[in-house]
This record gives sequence, structure tokens and C-alpha cells, in this order.
Amino acid sequence: MREHHATGNEERDSDAHDANAIIAPCSRSVAQHRGNLFFPLLMHRFYPFARPFLFALDPETAHQFAFAALDRAAALGLAQMFAPRVAPAPVTVMGIRFPNRIGLAAGLDKNAQHLDGLATFGFGFLEAGTVTPRPQPGNPQPRMFRLPRAKGLINRLGFNNVGIDKFLDNLEQSAYRGVLGINIGRNFDTENIRAAEDYLFCLRAVYAKAHYVTVNISSPNTQGLRDLQSDHALAPLLALLKAEQSQLAQRHGRYVPLVVKISPDLADEAIVAIARQLVAQQIDGVIATNTTVARDAIAGLPYAAETGGLSGGPLRDKATNAIRQLAKALDGALPIIGVGGILSGDDAREKVAAGASLLQLYTGLIYRGPELVAECVDALARP
Repeated sequence: MREHHATGNEERDSDAHDANAIIAPCSRSVAQHRGNLFFPLLMHRFYPFARPFLFALDPETAHQFAFAALDRAAALGLAQMFAPRVAPAPVTVMGIRFPNRIGLAAGLDKNAQHLDGLATFGFGFLEAGTVTPRPQPGNPQPRMFRLPRAKGLINRLGFNNVGIDKFLDNLEQSAYRGVLGINIGRNFDTENIRAAEDYLFCLRAVYAKAHYVTVNISSPNTQGLRDLQSDHALAPLLALLKAEQSQLAQRHGRYVPLVVKISPDLADEAIVAIARQLVAQQIDGVIATNTTVARDAIAGLPYAAETGGLSGGPLRDKATNAIRQLAKALDGALPIIGVGGILSGDDAREKVAAGASLLQLYTGLIYRGPELVAECVDALARP
């Protein structure tokens, strides 16, 4: 299984098949020229040609290689030069003016190391994290699995991150000045009874740097975390965070909205109960959704039995249903940020029609590349 996983070609879809023809004669050349400009530009502007190479690598290795190339291109100003042209489509949500409705979901840049390069994709906003108070390595590898036939991804990373201090150092070094969300979580070894301490610690630390802060209580990859969505745990946690938000707003002279990210695996009645709590506690927004532990949409595919959160195409309908249920329960009381299975402009329109005010991309970028951002922005601009 480990060796099979490392090839990334388990499905032999068209991209993976093409990789054999492309990589065999070129791999030595690419390896010799990783320091030059060819591959960063190929990846940034012509991602479909770079994807077979990346999909031939282990997913985490591909992630690291792609970001190294993007960072280099951004540092030299070349990523900006070859960036997709995204038409302005501003919108104001939670009192924040977003250049457009399409953002980056948390998880792709956990440590705020790649904001400058990601900004060249045309996003209206970026969300970094999830960050925890202390650094932690996450779960053992392998912990990411591609499902090309379903355009899906399973991950059980487990909030692997450098910790809040290094995260803030990375923000200081970044030139990115666009809309920034920061996603916060608890350390894996912090019991839920003390989880509020971790969230409060992170909120205080990132408040001055964030345009909004997301409270992640829905990742399936940290044991027990989703239990914080229950009524008896959620209400006191949100009350503490709102009280702290008020004090921080006075101290810093600016109000930073609080957003809560929920699971797609909640029953409809649980979504309604959470909606009531969000309104009662005057939370500013909700993200729907995180990844799913359900496997019905990928039954029979390789890696379907792997534990972790499933994202991408197989998540689309569950995420859209959660948005629709939230929109009905909230009745406009607070905005919804939709995420999960957006792989095309039509998918983006579907999420907005269901009730989302803003959208975020993650797995769609892995399969489609930067062009997906402009496609979604353009799709939402159509009447």
C-alpha cells in the first residue's frame, strides 16, 4: 500500500496515464533544472501540463514541490507577471470589502508561508491555518490519498503546523496585504474540557493580523474535536470567544469577525441547532463545510477505506445541502461561506444559489489549478 500510494497513479486516469509519457523522458531534465524558471511558470500559467508531473509524486511531496516553485516565481515577480486576469467583482460581507467572492480554504497554507504566491491566483481572500498554540507534526505518513476518478482527496493530516509563534513570524515576512482569514484550532493533546484555552490563546495572538478569524471545530482528523459542535459544548465555547472578541476590539480599535466552520456530516436537525447557537451568540459568519468521513460517494474506489476527511467532487452535494439547510435556518441572520466540491464555475453558482455569500476552494485547485479561480469569479458575474 505504501509503495502504491507513493506513485500517485492508482487510478490511471488520463492525467496519470499521460504522466508516464511526459515524465519518463523529462524527469532527469526537470530534476536538473528545478532551480530555473521553466517549471514555476509552466505550473502557474499552464497547470494542466504540470499536473501529470505533480500527480506522479506522493501528494505531500507534490504539495511541497509546487509551493517551492510558486514561492520562487513570486519572489522573482514572475508569478505576478503570468497571473490569471480576474475581473473586479467586489462584495461586502461581515463588514469586509472582498475584491471577489472566491477565496482559498484553510488547510492549503497551514503556516502562512505561501501567501504571496497564492495571492497571484486572483483570489478575493485567503484563509491560512489551521494553526494551534504549540507546533505539532500531525498524524503519521502516508496521510493524503488522491482519488482522480472521483476528483477527490482524503487527508488525515491532523493540524500539522509550526505553531502560533512561527505562524506570526511568517505573516510578518509576507508582503500580502489582501483580505486574510486565520483559522484556529486546539492542539491534539488538549482535552475538549480545556479546548477554550487553546482557542482563546490563538484568538488573542492572531487578532491584530486577521480580517476575520475562523474557529475550526469540525476537522475529523483531531480526535474528539467534532464533539465541540454539540449543544452543551458549543454554547460555552462561543460565549467565551465572543466575550474575548469584544475586549480585543476595544483594545485594538477594530472589530474582527468570528466565523465557525462546521462539518458536512451533521444531521439536518443538528445544523438547525447550531444555527440557533450561532445567532444567539452573535457569531459573524459560518463556513460550510469541512471534509466528510462518509464514503458512499467513493465506494469501490482505491483508498476509499482510508481514514480521514474526504474533499473534492464527492463532497459537493453534502456541502451544498448543509449550506441550504443553514440558509433556511439562519434566514439571513449571518452570512455563509461555502466550501466543498467546487470544481467548476457551475459548482460555484450552485453554492451561491443554495445560500452562500462567499466561496472557498481547496481540492478543486489541485485538479484544476489557478484557472479555476477566474472561472468561478466569471461564472458568478453572469446573470
